[in-house]
Formats: sequence, C-alpha cells, structure tokens
Amino acid sequence: MHLFSLRIQEKEQFLQISCPLSVLLWLLASFFGFSIRMGDYESSSTPTHEREQHLIAAARHIMQALRSSSFQTDDLRKTLSDLESHLSAIAAITESKTEEFSEFEKRLKSAEEEVFSWESNDQIMIWDSGPVEASNYLKSIDEIQTLIQNFTGLSVDEYGKHKELLYRADSVLQLAMSRLEEELIHILVRYEQYLEPEYMSFRLSGADIVYDESFVSVEEESIEEASQRNRYTNESDDYYVVDLVQPLAIPHLKSIAKAMFASNYGYEFCQSFINTRKYALDKYLVVLGVQIFSIEDVLKMEWTSLNLEIKKWSWNMKIIIRVYLASEKRLFEQILTEFGSVSSFCFLDISKATMACLLNFGEAIAMGSRRPEKLFSLLDMYEVLADLLLDIDALFMEETGSIIRIEFHELMKSLGNLAKTTFLEFGNAIATSNTSSNPFSGGGIHPLTRYVMNYIKTLTEYARTLNFLVNDQCIEDSNPALELEDRQGIEDSFSSTFYPTAHHLLSITSTLKSSLDSRSKLYKDAALQHVFLMNNIHYMVQKVNSSKLMFFFGDEWIREHIAEVRQHATSYERATWSSVLSLLRDDNQRSHSFSKASSRERCRAFSIAFEEVYKSQTGWSIPDLELREGLQISTAQNVIQAYRTFVGRISGNISDKDIKYTVDDLEKYIFHLFEGSPRSLHHAFIRRR
Repeated sequence: MHLFSLRIQEKEQFLQISCPLSVLLWLLASFFGFSIRMGDYESSSTPTHEREQHLIAAARHIMQALRSSSFQTDDLRKTLSDLESHLSAIAAITESKTEEFSEFEKRLKSAEEEVFSWESNDQIMIWDSGPVEASNYLKSIDEIQTLIQNFTGLSVDEYGKHKELLYRADSVLQLAMSRLEEELIHILVRYEQYLEPEYMSFRLSGADIVYDESFVSVEEESIEEASQRNRYTNESDDYYVVDLVQPLAIPHLKSIAKAMFASNYGYEFCQSFINTRKYALDKYLVVLGVQIFSIEDVLKMEWTSLNLEIKKWSWNMKIIIRVYLASEKRLFEQILTEFGSVSSFCFLDISKATMACLLNFGEAIAMGSRRPEKLFSLLDMYEVLADLLLDIDALFMEETGSIIRIEFHELMKSLGNLAKTTFLEFGNAIATSNTSSNPFSGGGIHPLTRYVMNYIKTLTEYARTLNFLVNDQCIEDSNPALELEDRQGIEDSFSSTFYPTAHHLLSITSTLKSSLDSRSKLYKDAALQHVFLMNNIHYMVQKVNSSKLMFFFGDEWIREHIAEVRQHATSYERATWSSVLSLLRDDNQRSHSFSKASSRERCRAFSIAFEEVYKSQTGWSIPDLELREGLQISTAQNVIQAYRTFVGRISGNISDKDIKYTVDDLEKYIFHLFEGSPRSLHHAFIRRR
C-alpha cells in the first residue's frame, strides 16, 4: 500500500505539469495494472480530435474500474476525483477544438464555393456583373484571410486536420488573388480615358522658319513673327491634370488593392497595375510621335530634321510631364496612398523609362556643336526645362525619384551653358563668315545684314533668359565707342536689368557694321559703296526702331545711325553728280554765257555722262521705297536746278534741237534710278522744227 501511495503522489505531480492525455492514459494503466495498447490510440491516420476522444473514453473506463475496486482509500478517491476534473477539462477543450474545426471548415467551404463559382464562369468579369457580386467576392476573400489568421495561431498537430484546412485556405486564396489580378487589368483597360485633342500629337505650323548657319537670304516676312509661331504653335498656357481612368472605376481599383495587400499580394497588384499603365503610356507616346534616338543618331541628324525633333521634344516634354505624368501620379496616389511609399515606387517605375528617353535626347543636343542656328532651339529647350522645374520637383519629390530630379537639373544647366556660349560667340561667327571676293550685286541689303538683324530681333523674345544666362559673364570691352553706346543707349532708355544682354547685342551690331564696311570696299565705284552702306545701315535702323531692339539700343543709337544714313546719301550724291554737274558750270566766272560751240559740246558731254549714270544706277538697288524716293527727290532737286539754269543760259546760243533732254525728261529718268533693273537710254536725236 505504501508503494501505491508513492505512485499516487507521482501521478499527482505528473498531472500538475499537464502531461498529454495519451501519457496520462498510459500512466493510469501502468499504475493500476491495466493492459492497454497505446498504438490503438496514436495512429497518425486518425484525426487528432477523434484520437483525443478515444483516449478520454479509455481513461474514464479505467477510472470507473478503479472506483469499483474493493481496496479504495481516501487518497485514491481524492486522486480519482482530481483525475475526473482534469478529464472533464480536457474533454471540454477537445470538444471546443472539434467545434472550431467544424466551424472553420464550414466557413471555408462557403468561401470556396464563392471563389470556385467564378472560376467556372471565367468569361464573365465579377465587377461587370454588378456591385453586389463584387462585394460578395471580396467578403469571401476577407473570410478566408480571417480564417487563416485565426487558425494559424492554434497549437495543434501539424500533420492532422489543421494542416489540411490551412492548405485548402491558402490554395483558394491564391486562386482568388489570381482572379483579382485579371479583374484589375480588365477594369484599367475598360475604363481607360484618352486625353483631349489639345494634348495629343504636335503639329508644326507651315510658316515656321529655320535658321541655317550659311547666312543665306531669308524672306522679308518678319522672322520674329515666325519665331513666335515656332514657340507657341500648339501650346496653351492651361495644363490640367486629367482622369486617365474613369472616376467611377477608382473605388473598384481601391477595393482590389486593399484585398490584395491585406493578403500579402501587394507585389502582384503593383506589377499588374504598373504593366497595364505602362502599356497605356506606350500607346500615348506613339500618338505623340516620341521616338528613341541614340546620341549618335542625334549628332548625325540634318539640322532641318533635328530642329523639327527639338520642337516636338519641347511640346512633348510639357504635355508628358505637366499633363500625363501628373495625371498618372494622381491615379497612383488615389489607389495606393494608404500603403505608404508604394505609390512613389510604382510611379517611378512607370515613368523612369519615358523620362530617360526625353532626357537622353536633351543630353545629345547639349553635346552638339555651338552653331548660331541652334541658339533659338537651345533657348526653347532651356526655357521648357526651367518652366517644368517645379513640376519635376513635385512629381519626384521623394527620395526614390531623386535620380530623375538630379538628371533634369543637370540637363537644364548643360543646355543653358551651351546657349550662353553660342550667344556670346555669335559675333565671332559674323566676323569669320565667308566674304566673297565679288561685291553684292546692286548694292542692296546684304543677306548677312538681314540674317543678323532678324536674328537679334528674335533674340529679344528671350531677353530674360539670356540676361539670366549671361549675367555672370564678365563684360570687358576695349571699344570706347561701344561703351558710350552702352551708357547712353541702355542706362538712359532701358532698365539696367537687361544690361548684359543689351551689351552683347550692341557688340553684335558693331561687328556687323565692321563686316559691312569691309564688304563695301569690294565695290570699285565709290558712289555704290555709299549706297551699299546706306541701304544696310538704314535696314539696321528700321529693325531696331520697329521692334523691342529699340529698348536695348536706345534713342541715341537710333539717332546716330540715322545720321550715318544721311551722310552716306550725301556722299553718294557728291561722288556721282559732282563731276556730271561740273559740265554745266562755266569755268570763266566773269562770263555769263557760253559760246555756241561750247554750249553744244557741254550739252553733248552732259547727255553722255547722264546716260552712263542712268545705265549703271538703274541697276543699283534701294529696296526701301521711302529711302529710294528720298534720294531720288534730293538728286532731282540738285540736278534739275543745275540743268534748268544751264539750259536757260545757253538757250540763246543753240536751238532746241541741240538739247537732247528736256528738264522733264531728266526728272522722269532720275526716278528710274535704284530700282534694281538696268536700263539704257536709246533716245533718238530728232531735230525739232
């Protein structure tokens, strides 16, 4: 009996450490001499909760036998009572687990049926069927998620019912996630919205003018106006963030995102979302005409083609960044904001390839040569980037987008430096431009003058940008006259804010005048030299006086150059007509009349000289009508007055038939001069009766 008491004490200590039910059953059997095969209750093929029920029944059977024994003691009865309490507790727990498994399986089966029902109808989309169907499907997914989370925490045999149910739940959840991916793509495609026509492809105006580096002649149409069309054609000051997906689809997309992220399928959601939106972006880029050029392609491209691509690039940059990507970012934020930085990473993923394409083209341009014809395009590109700077900083403000921000800023700096250098070296390009050994025909406005003046006239449209770029340029000029022009023309008449730009524009015109002076010396006729300079300086004054250049050059510059035009007109008259009119003057100051022979000879000599002037100078050109008529009137006044006086003095010596040209004839012929069409006087000498 002492041994029995020891066993009872050992059993109680064993119970206190909550031994497994199967061990408890074995202990009872061994203590009290019962024979039992534990293998009957531990078969792995028997579900856990059923095995526990068998063990409890066996334990109670042993305890019932002990109660019926004849050698019960108080200790035994107390021990059996304690055992009964433990068995009841274990039975209650086992029953609870049994109910949990049953409830889990029931709920899982219901969710499975909902998921499987749509797999058999894979041609019908859930969200197309209505909000009730979509809601029921999402509820089934929520149910599966809840079951998995609750059931995962249970401490049960992993080789039993527990593992089987978890595997079923994971499988059906995976199937549901796959279906949600399909629904996501379908919704994005079905409810995709296309941009308005004003945000579509770039169309170049037919009136666009392209500068080239050869300083060839351009049409007289205002290049400034053409440049304005170049810069603003197809552009609008209004840019809007638009809905790339119909608003009614946003709640659907958010519900799918929430379900997939809650199920740890956020990566799969993002990949499907990004790939679908990338496809939409690629389609839009095709509509915009965006092409991928290598640096080598850009550097080898003909200027006309390259200039067109630059204009398309400028248009595309604004539309893609300010409209499309801004709208795309809003879409990502609408769907993914609640998931932290996921939205930023996804947006960067969809936009980085497009931004790389645009920035690479700009970098290729920045690597090109410094040629005058590129300046306007460089300034356009720089202004586009400067205008978009805040947009880029806002789109990629997170650390994830820092690489794009940095590359954007660096490209703007590179283009600005190239534009500044090209502008500052434009004067050198004028000075080193090819000078033909032959003079410009007719003494008209040289193509170089037209090119340069229209060029700098257009530059005034970029005054603020140029001033910003060259403001830090050290201005050193050794020309005192130019410094005087700077002081009087700029500081008195124009805001000193634009002094750096104005200084360089004045320097360019100074270089142009030097080049024109050299070209004028190619003419052998001194009179034609003056006509050439008069024409070209007058053209310069016209361009300055009729444009924003007047604010850069000032009134003093205009007055000085108008005076130069008049001086060249006076010099022309002196060079041409002094020798001709000398034939009409009497060398003998005391004589008031000519002899008959002298009168005839002087008439003949004057007629020959006039005909020579007429023959050559009708081929000379003064394109400006007002300037031409002014010089014709001035010439006519001097010549006609001298000729009328001469004819009056000789009228008594010779008959009218000896006078080849009347005063009216001369006046008419003088107004044929400078029209650019050579003529000859075939005047038949007819004796008047």
